[in-house]
Amino acid sequence: MDLLVSTEWLANELGANDLRVVDATYFALDPARDAQADYEAGHIPGAVYLDLANLKDEASSLPGMLPSAEKFASRMQSLGLGDGSRIVLYDNSPHRTAARAWFMFRMFGVNQVAILDGGLQKWAAEGRPLESGKVALRHRHFTVWRDSAAVRDLAQMKANVASGAEEVVDARSAKRFTGEEGDPRGLASGHIPGSKNLPFDRLLNADGTFRTKDEIRAAFDAAGVDPAKPLVTTCGSGVTAAVVLFGAALLGREDVSLYDGSWSEWGLLPDTEKAIGPACETTTANA
Repeated sequence: MDLLVSTEWLANELGANDLRVVDATYFALDPARDAQADYEAGHIPGAVYLDLANLKDEASSLPGMLPSAEKFASRMQSLGLGDGSRIVLYDNSPHRTAARAWFMFRMFGVNQVAILDGGLQKWAAEGRPLESGKVALRHRHFTVWRDSAAVRDLAQMKANVASGAEEVVDARSAKRFTGEEGDPRGLASGHIPGSKNLPFDRLLNADGTFRTKDEIRAAFDAAGVDPAKPLVTTCGSGVTAAVVLFGAALLGREDVSLYDGSWSEWGLLPDTEKAIGPACETTTANA
């Protein structure tokens, strides 16, 4: 199964015994919207609701940090997602949160997982069927393991500021990156010193589908990303960073990881350096 599948492909595969469709909608910066209520009002037939907002480390004060392997496995089993399943993720979020779910599935050892290109928006726009309510679930065994190499923590990010060994790519908007626009969570402005800026929406078409591989590659090049260096993606809270990471995966890159704390951690701490201005002409200061 490809990393990215079309609505036509999914329509033809619906009903296959090994196929599981998962709604990974999450409204990270719009708490007034209820993703579960939206799911119950209308979802792709047979799809289960992931509840990505609550699939996190409850012990962390940071938003949406990765859950333990045990918690992830328990959630998968309760959703009927077991070993041998082919999993297709979709969302109805402007932040393409299915990419965050895709990153989590891959990190916890699931290889047969794809994203529905264009998500629920494209599916519905094409007049394809929806169903309402909840889906009856049957527990299935789920074998889990955690690939820690796919995640970066604060200490590793601090060390990388000094070494520059890995290329850090920030998926936030240009104005949040430069510090012209304040952080919506009230954190310090700016970005991690030495990082490049590639707003996640530059990898997407107006209808929410991903651009072609050539266009995605051109977007990375335009952002000044060095293809010879391992790649680390970051954003506000680890959500849109996964969109950029997924874009790199579409290009065949395997040397990619994600800074899970992202700016929610880096921008919060007083002893982390914050850079202001465009990537090519930043100034740094301790905030």
